Amino acid sequence: MIGERLKRARAAAGLSMEKLGNAVGVSSNMIKKYEHNDSMPSSLVLIKLADSLSVRTEFFFRPNKIHLSSVEYRKKSNTPQKVLARITADVLDQAERWFELKNLWPNFPVPDFSLPANLPAVQSLDDIEQLSIAVREQWQLGLNPLPDLIDLLEAKGILVIISGSDQADKFDGLQAQVEGQPVIVVSSQWPGCRQRFTLAHELGHLLLHDHLPDNLDEEQACNRFASSFLLPAEGAIEHLGKQRHKIDWKELFLLKHEYGLSMSSILYRSKNLGILTEQRYKSLFIEFSSKGWRKQEPGRQYPPEQTLLFEQLVYRGAGEGLISDAKAAELLQMPLAEFRKSKMMEGALA
Repeated sequence: MIGERLKRARAAAGLSMEKLGNAVGVSSNMIKKYEHNDSMPSSLVLIKLADSLSVRTEFFFRPNKIHLSSVEYRKKSNTPQKVLARITADVLDQAERWFELKNLWPNFPVPDFSLPANLPAVQSLDDIEQLSIAVREQWQLGLNPLPDLIDLLEAKGILVIISGSDQADKFDGLQAQVEGQPVIVVSSQWPGCRQRFTLAHELGHLLLHDHLPDNLDEEQACNRFASSFLLPAEGAIEHLGKQRHKIDWKELFLLKHEYGLSMSSILYRSKNLGILTEQRYKSLFIEFSSKGWRKQEPGRQYPPEQTLLFEQLVYRGAGEGLISDAKAAELLQMPLAEFRKSKMMEGALA
């Protein structure tokens, strides 16, 4: 029955029962009956529903059904529940296609996530510096900038979803579990440095949850982990020096584009590492804010990150005969003819 899927698609589209009914030519009461599985739409109405909700008709009959558990949003405090429902519906649709692909693959080539072993205990915020270094060491990352954080997390078995919902600017990120696999969701609406901080912050939750003393705030600890993981102390001191009385904005801008961490976060990190005194930090932060840079930092933005793994695995599965072209096209939400042209690179520029 299509009821639950219709309700989810309507939430994702942000439509009331009345508006959806008007769009397809039925009453709001009939939409309610469809959603409660008290009635089944005709083929013509089903096509109109799919068109109005920007989904394929196959969506309503997709057999795989998953649930998000342990959902935690990083959002603005005034974000309406309707907005969260739209974002969640988008995430569920993407996650559902991920796990449908996974279930069609005999030996899915993405590992299960496991916490790094023997991480140092955290008793204070300063201990998080050693924790971030230990994670880098176990994952053999060295201390250099991390060029592609999404690719790194996916290689470790963390499902990363980028929400392109038109309401995605109302939240920074979401963390959840699907069938025991951690899922991190970031908004497509933010610049890359903000995405990366959210990804590292949510990784911090995976590492630190239930491993902190009662006197430490987990959000604050995860913020410290994110900045430390993206910009290790050794790198910050190498570029800025051990102590500074003044840091020019251009220095922060260049470091931002080297490490993928915002100028404001680097400024705050300089205070945490003792490169700047509390007083000098406050003075620079006031100047930074007075220029309006807290809303939008100067110069070109750090480019947003992208996830290509799902698309790559769909094409790989079709190429190896594990899934049909029709199923691949359905998973990528494109017409079959378009998929077949795409896989042969027909019409691609030389």
